Amino acid sequence: MAVRRAAALHRMLLVAAAAAASVAAGAKVPAMYVFGDSTADVGNNDYLPWSIARADFPHNGVDFPGGKPTGRFSNGLIGVDFIAIAMGFSRSPPAYLSLMANAANSSSELTRNTTVAAAAAYAAGANFASGGSGLLDSTGSTISMTQQIEYFSDLKGQMSTRLSADRVSALMSKSIFLISAGSNDAFDFFSQNRSPDSTAIQQFSEAMTSTYDSHVKALYNLGARKFAVINVAPIGCCPYLRSQNPTGECVEPLNQLAKSLNDGIRDLFSNLSSEMKGIKYSISSAYELVSSLIKNPHAAGLEEVKSACCGGGRFNAERGCIPSSNCCSDRSKYLFWDLLHPTQATYKFAGLVFYDGPAQFFSPISIKQLVEA
Repeated sequence: MAVRRAAALHRMLLVAAAAAASVAAGAKVPAMYVFGDSTADVGNNDYLPWSIARADFPHNGVDFPGGKPTGRFSNGLIGVDFIAIAMGFSRSPPAYLSLMANAANSSSELTRNTTVAAAAAYAAGANFASGGSGLLDSTGSTISMTQQIEYFSDLKGQMSTRLSADRVSALMSKSIFLISAGSNDAFDFFSQNRSPDSTAIQQFSEAMTSTYDSHVKALYNLGARKFAVINVAPIGCCPYLRSQNPTGECVEPLNQLAKSLNDGIRDLFSNLSSEMKGIKYSISSAYELVSSLIKNPHAAGLEEVKSACCGGGRFNAERGCIPSSNCCSDRSKYLFWDLLHPTQATYKFAGLVFYDGPAQFFSPISIKQLVEA
């Protein structure tokens, strides 16, 4: 009985690995691992029954293939999907919790769970991002960055039971580790400090940078070498913040906070690249991109840059996007999908620009150059 079971598990591993490998056959890197918040979440929060930070209902996903919500906080694909497509994948790797759920449904045997998850992760990676989370453990009530990295560590451990240490190490060193986080930390800080002085901003930025440093080093110690980082956008210009501002303009103190965080991220990676052997990185500037689209929306075929497509109230952003919300008919013309998140059109433009666009949108190299490094 034990021999037959082992043989069956071995056959399943081969089938699962072959099927998953075919998905990534044209990819330029072995795998992609994604960490962050709602700007990168592709459905992890769907598996958190206690969380209200969810996008598993209409109108979300109205332009996704099939027209169904997937847990992405947008009307369709998001930035990490388009970056993954540029690297040769079909879209972002699957949500980690969906891998675990699928493995659990395939069998009650722990060994089989491990096999399915490891095979899928080996082929194309996994997405650990969770809407509402931040760099700080105190931010949000979803999957913290610390927990996301622990999930990755577990996944690597599962892979190591099926592959040699050298093979896993080689896989990690060539794969892309994408991080998109920091906005929710800034929102939380600003909600508690509406008029922060320069000292408060500096102290917060330093704490954030120190925490970011710890996360990057944890991933590095797990084998990560190539980091694709997306910095904090001008979040003071989100429709929700405009709706709360009597003038209807961007909330500049929040944008200044974002700039301070971005300065810290830039300096951090510059220092890490000289301290840690083999580390390479690309920082994509969401701040520069969104700022430029607000000034010149036609560069991406957009027309409306202040109001949300889906929502309600002033700027269509005093309420979130739910099934009963007002939803614009032409999503391709809007910068923002809901009160906080971009549309698929914006994400597509961003993904292409971050991957291989003008140098003003990334430093020191593009994601394409990172892939090829």
